Amino acid sequence: LTDSSSNVCIEDSYISTGDDLVAVKSGWDQYGIAFNRPSTDITIRRITGSSRFAGIAVGSETSGGVKNVLAENINLYNMGVGIHIKTNTGRGGYIRNITVSNVYMEDVRTGIRIAGDVGGHPDGNFNPTALPAVEGLTLDGIWGQRIGQPGLIRGLKDAPFKRVCLSNVNLHVVRRKSGKNNNTLLTWKCSDVSGGSFLVSPSPCSELASSNGATDSCSDHFRNL
Repeated sequence: LTDSSSNVCIEDSYISTGDDLVAVKSGWDQYGIAFNRPSTDITIRRITGSSRFAGIAVGSETSGGVKNVLAENINLYNMGVGIHIKTNTGRGGYIRNITVSNVYMEDVRTGIRIAGDVGGHPDGNFNPTALPAVEGLTLDGIWGQRIGQPGLIRGLKDAPFKRVCLSNVNLHVVRRKSGKNNNTLLTWKCSDVSGGSFLVSPSPCSELASSNGATDSCSDHFRNL
């Protein structure tokens, strides 16, 4: 866990834990907003591990802001969520310029989850109009075997997530039980998000399906592939 920290490098580690393997945070609701110290310039590389929760996590306590995070060369096994970027109303702050690349995951319930409805509050004094700004998330070179659901991206209606860019993502989904149906193949689910995708399988949700055109917010990233 790194919280309200700058210039941190976490590398060359095997982690087995009952919570997120690596979590980047920056304060909780009104207390994090008042402290106002972001987590910035974080490098996470060559990490292997397993957990019933997440592998690489940002949030959900991000009230001081999180920016400039690079996670690369990650191997995840028997995970709840492979990559989990999470926040909530009342947090304020921001999540900006997050890059995750070269990830292998195996036996994972949800490969990629980016959500604005995660985590509770320390008390009832938080400001429900303090909305986080989430922008500039790049996920490239993600490979998964035996994945339950490829991805879930759920922004906030009043603060949609912007510039979420997926490229070279290949998640091999297995059929799972869903209600009375024992043979369901789960797909991407998205709302209140914009961005683009390039070479993503299974095909992402419509909000991220296009990677063409000058107005595409991910076009600069795709041109460099």
